[in-house]
Amino acid sequence: MRTVALTALAPLAWGSTYAVTTELLPADRPLLTATLRALPAGLVLLAVTRRLPSGSWWWRSAVLGTLNIGVFFALLFVAAYRLPGGVAAVLGAIQPLLAAGLAVPLLGERFGRRALLAGTVGVFGVALVVLRATARLDAIGVLAGLAGAGAMAAGTVLTKRWGRPDGVGPLALTGWQLTAGGLLLLPVAALVEGAPPALSGTNLLGYAYLAVANTALAYWVWFRGIGRLPATSVAFLGLLSPVSAAVIGWAALGQSLNAVQLLGMALALSSTLLGQRPAGRPATTVVAASDAGSIANASTTTAPALSAPTAPAAPTAATSSIPTATTPAGPASALPLAAIREGEARGADLPQGG
Repeated sequence: MRTVALTALAPLAWGSTYAVTTELLPADRPLLTATLRALPAGLVLLAVTRRLPSGSWWWRSAVLGTLNIGVFFALLFVAAYRLPGGVAAVLGAIQPLLAAGLAVPLLGERFGRRALLAGTVGVFGVALVVLRATARLDAIGVLAGLAGAGAMAAGTVLTKRWGRPDGVGPLALTGWQLTAGGLLLLPVAALVEGAPPALSGTNLLGYAYLAVANTALAYWVWFRGIGRLPATSVAFLGLLSPVSAAVIGWAALGQSLNAVQLLGMALALSSTLLGQRPAGRPATTVVAASDAGSIANASTTTAPALSAPTAPAAPTAATSSIPTATTPAGPASALPLAAIREGEARGADLPQGG
């Protein structure tokens, strides 16, 4: 249970993206924000782990980074601009069902009725939390939102199919993908948005939070959970993101919460619990999770919302043939840098208790 609680910190942190973006960052620069969130975090992780891809993992990392970061971000931002934030968040919430469907032909996994029920209840709950009566639909925005969810789902399934190379831990794999996605976004942001504006101290603080706490550390926690829990159990924790976004909007931005939204939160939390599987049982569904729900409250303001990429699902101990070393220890955030590098050099998941 402690492992589940620690892993849940990642989507809870992703839920803060909307508030940070609208309150601390310059307006109308979603691609610049995406680039500064992904690329610096990826480069820092490369420096910490001191590992680069080798062999086929050069192109595999590029493919995964493109799907999970580059393409996903770009399409999601199109949806965020052309749709109310609530509609965009609901489109992001269907990622679990899309990934589960892709896992059938690509991984030979069975799509169980429990996962279908949990995914359906989760989408309905998120819709109650974030949708407004004034929500409008735009064909291009809807297609972009669906395509972005599909790209993230495909990236998640391919991540599980390919696993990790021997001797490489989840932190290094995350760094490879963030760097690849950030390098893809960099020229796109420059072409579409032009030169970046002058940044204030508040802007720099917001970017630092997104890159460090909301990306590098959140993905670290997320991959630890994926390495120790069934993929389905971890994935359904992603439904906590829109719930977190709604609560932060109420507490920090003065937005209201009505009875319908509270009901939606209860359904989303129920879906999260329903999606948990006993640690000893093999996972039968691969599900993507993201903080697309962080744009949940964008329909109440004109500022576009920023979403974070979904952390790609690594193979669980029940389904992967790649050896994973485990060492009982305290929370990973307390580990010294040398221990992190040593664990990554062995290809081990970061140690944790419980």
